[in-house]
Parts: sequence; structure tokens; C-alpha cells
Amino acid sequence: MGVREAQKLATRRRVLDAASDLFNEIGFEDATVRAIANRAGVSVGSVFTTFTSKADILNQVMQDRLEQLYEETGRVIPLMRGSTADRCRSLFAVLYAFETRRVKLFLAHIAVAYRWDMEPTARPFGANQVFRDLMGQWLAEGIGRGDVRPDADIGAIVDLLLGLYAWNYRLAASEGADADRLTALMDQQVGTVFEGLRPRG
Repeated sequence: MGVREAQKLATRRRVLDAASDLFNEIGFEDATVRAIANRAGVSVGSVFTTFTSKADILNQVMQDRLEQLYEETGRVIPLMRGSTADRCRSLFAVLYAFETRRVKLFLAHIAVAYRWDMEPTARPFGANQVFRDLMGQWLAEGIGRGDVRPDADIGAIVDLLLGLYAWNYRLAASEGADADRLTALMDQQVGTVFEGLRPRG
């Protein structure tokens, strides 16, 4: 790698670190590109040589965090046991514990998913196929084990669970709810969902 390329990568890293901190401290809307550049110690022009917009920066910040999340979940997912509901509860507990460490950053990630001007390359909240596939697999196995009814619409259930997970963050935004409170609420909601998924008869 040449000196210029190394400098460009170093600048990119400083911008991402600065943006991550600012998004978490003051929120996505209030963190301007100029403020990000100032925090990173680079010019605004340097930011735009690598990123197309503030939303593009957020997208990359979240992609980087996703790698960290995969590392954490990769250690615990193989240890998850019990019913399909229990496995889902465990997964969401891990996700809440991870994302509430930088909750304003994650709230920004959710919010950007609903912007009309979202970047075409963005991977908004809900687009994570890894966790969607994992829950789909658990639900299919639950049908096989008999704790999920065989006519269950797996895709719809995954959407519902992810919707509940995101919806609960309103309490983090409005009331400062922590991971324990969000997890307890999600546990109840998962119980309600899976009560309706019990095999009939």
C-alpha cells in the first residue's frame, strides 16, 4: 500500500470514528458533516472524497459495528438452547445489550431506514439477512420439534419480531430505557407471539 492510500484510509477511519461518536452524543440530525470533519481533524472536502453524504457515513459506521456484533453473537448463538421462543428471547437480549451501548447511534440507524432520500447502497435496519435467516431457521426447526404450528408464516413472524424489537427502542429514546428493560419487554412480546404459534389441538 502506498503512502497516499494509507493516508486516505487513515482519514476514512478518523471520519468514521468521529461520526460514530457524534451520532451517539448528539444524534444523526444534529451531527453535521462539518462537525464530523472538525472532530476528525480533516477538511469537509476530505470527507466527501470518501463518502457521498452523512447518511453514507452512517451506513458505513453501522456496517463496521455489524462486524463487532457478529463477533459477539457468534460466540453465544451456538450455546442457545430451549424452545424457539427461548432462542429468540436470547438473541434479542444480546442485540439489546450490544446496541444500547451506543443507543443514539442505533436510533439513527432505524430512523434513516424511513428516509425518502435513503442512499441506494444503504443497508437500513431490517435488511440484515443473517439474523433474518437465523430466526427463520429456528422457526422451521420449531415446526419440526412441534413447538411452532406447521402453518406458521415464517417470513411474517420474522418481520413481526424485528418490528417489535425496533418499536421498543422508542422507550430508549423517550424514557432512557436500558437493555434490561427493553429485554424484559421483548421477552413478554415474544411470549405473546409464540402463544399464538402453538400447535393447535
